[in-house]
Amino acid sequence: MSTTVLKNLHQELARFRVRLLAAAGFVLFCFALLVARLVYLQIIQHDALAEQAELNRITVVPIVPNRGLIQDRNGVILASNYSAYTLEITPSKVFDLEATLDELNEVLEITPRDRRRFKRLMDESKNFESLPIRTKLTDAEVARFAAERYRFPGVEIKARLFRNYPLGEVGSHMLGYIGRINQAEKKAMEDWSDEDVANYRGTEYIGKLGLEQAYERELHGTTGFERVETSAAGRAVRRIDHRSPTPGNTLVLSVDVKLQALVEKLFGERRGALVAMDPRNGEVLAFVSVPTFDPNLFVDGIDVESWKELNESIDKPLLNRALRGTYPPGSTYKPFMAMAALHSGKRAASTVIMDNLTYSFGGRTFGSPESDRPGPKDMRAAIVSSSNVYFYSLANEMGVDLIHDELEPFGFGRKTEIDLQGEVTGDLPSTAWKRKKFRRPEHQRWYAGETISLGIGQGYNNFTVLQMATAMSTLATGGQRYRPRLVQEVVDTVTNERRRLSSDALEPLVYKPEHVRVIRNAMQGVALEGTSKAVFLGAPYQSGGKTGTAQAVGLRQGEKYSQIKADERKRDHSWYVAFAPVDQPTVALAVIVENAGFGSTAAAPIARRVFDYLLTGTYPSEEDIALTRQGRSAAPVGVPRRVADIPLPGADAPASAASAASAPASGAAKSAAPASGVASGVRP
Repeated sequence: MSTTVLKNLHQELARFRVRLLAAAGFVLFCFALLVARLVYLQIIQHDALAEQAELNRITVVPIVPNRGLIQDRNGVILASNYSAYTLEITPSKVFDLEATLDELNEVLEITPRDRRRFKRLMDESKNFESLPIRTKLTDAEVARFAAERYRFPGVEIKARLFRNYPLGEVGSHMLGYIGRINQAEKKAMEDWSDEDVANYRGTEYIGKLGLEQAYERELHGTTGFERVETSAAGRAVRRIDHRSPTPGNTLVLSVDVKLQALVEKLFGERRGALVAMDPRNGEVLAFVSVPTFDPNLFVDGIDVESWKELNESIDKPLLNRALRGTYPPGSTYKPFMAMAALHSGKRAASTVIMDNLTYSFGGRTFGSPESDRPGPKDMRAAIVSSSNVYFYSLANEMGVDLIHDELEPFGFGRKTEIDLQGEVTGDLPSTAWKRKKFRRPEHQRWYAGETISLGIGQGYNNFTVLQMATAMSTLATGGQRYRPRLVQEVVDTVTNERRRLSSDALEPLVYKPEHVRVIRNAMQGVALEGTSKAVFLGAPYQSGGKTGTAQAVGLRQGEKYSQIKADERKRDHSWYVAFAPVDQPTVALAVIVENAGFGSTAAAPIARRVFDYLLTGTYPSEEDIALTRQGRSAAPVGVPRRVADIPLPGADAPASAASAASAPASGAAKSAAPASGVASGVRP
């Protein structure tokens, strides 16, 4: 019995020793693993981990630069910046967004408009981005939220720069606006160079339209940075290094904003556009499209109601009519047709055509306006009286392709390459153009009868106001051509160096001086004895011009203009193209007033006030402005004022670059009608 017991004890002791050795071996193995890992981390990976630790300790924070200013030619600030506090939410850090918004509303007012704009920003952004729910907080609101900050994780107050357009709606189509960078723009940035992408780190806004878009790289500036040491909790401890941002450059425009505002005022509630430029260098003096809109609405995200009002308005206030609206030129095309006839040798200035007020071709009769008078007419008389028959016959003699080849060098049917984006080409027809324009073979053929109405600026002719102004500039100078330009100078904000941006001179058109004199004399006759005589009565300078009345819609067979006149948006467009002084032109312009009737009653009076402003330094009386806005003026009435005595538009507009910022203007848009229209017509 005792022997058995001793034997069992020896077995248990042996098992225990085995277990002990196994445990010791396991422990030693674990220690070996720890030592190996320690060697790997401390020796092999030392440099990489030390760098990573340093990066975790050091945070690089981008510093967004101030956006460059935009000034007119006289130093009036058109776009500036100001700083304000915003209340921002990072959606990824908020557990219940709706509940958070409700609680925030108890501390700071969160309107339904704020909520809608915030949700739209969320749709356009990633949920980990900080998005503004309220902007331009007062000091009292900042203090009120700071006291309750602990209740709102993921919500913070930031100081941001905001773009400001002090003059509100004035020049909005020219200036454009800035807005938050959307997903499409972020995707486009993927094709940028690494340097350009790095320069936009921390930037949330970018130019969307107008000069803000076209000169984005000049206006943006260079992003700076701060290297900040942070604690384990992510709090900034100290600044290690920094590079200050470089503000964007200042754009100095060739536009006179006081003239710009006057022209917009003269249009009143009507729709249209005007472009005035210096034919000696291509500098744009006024670039008007009405109705306008307030670009300040877009700076921190436009609300749904305002966007709907602008986007769905029948008047299309967001359409840049000077750049993108296309219209048949009507009788303003006739001086260009006359120059084409002289240059091509198809017709001499002395050739007389009997105008019986009708022209028959291919079994169809083309008529003349009721105001026209029959009789023999040479080229000058045909332009002064705006004879349709003279130019019907001229178009038939020249043919569509010769018309195209002679008129295309003026810039019709192609982009002027102004320093804005989004310009359209318009339509200068030819047989090749029609084959490309239409898909069906039966529509691609050019019919001889289609050529007739081209002579009076109707048919397929369709051009922008900018093209008409550029062509008028070329005609006024006898063939000298320039690319139109809005920006006159770029001023470096660091060195204050002024870099002049001269308009590119194009190869001039070669016209005989005697031919130029014929056209100039005829257009001068329009202002002295023709359709714009009453408008330029008493002018202390000599100008040349041409009225035009272009059909907005085509007339059906047997239909009379009086039958559609009741519908305001079907009425004819009012055109005027002009230059002055006659001998040495310093200004050329084109103006259209949509659906306003005769060129002499609506468009020409606006042109007269522009010439008075630029050539005599006079500003119309309030009585005269009121009549012009209503389309009831001819020559100026009342006592004109000196331009220098007229205050800038806007009650608190800054007078110079010294006072760059002001509170954003508010307001919605004015209104206007869609531009378009390919139609045949018979009115001058």
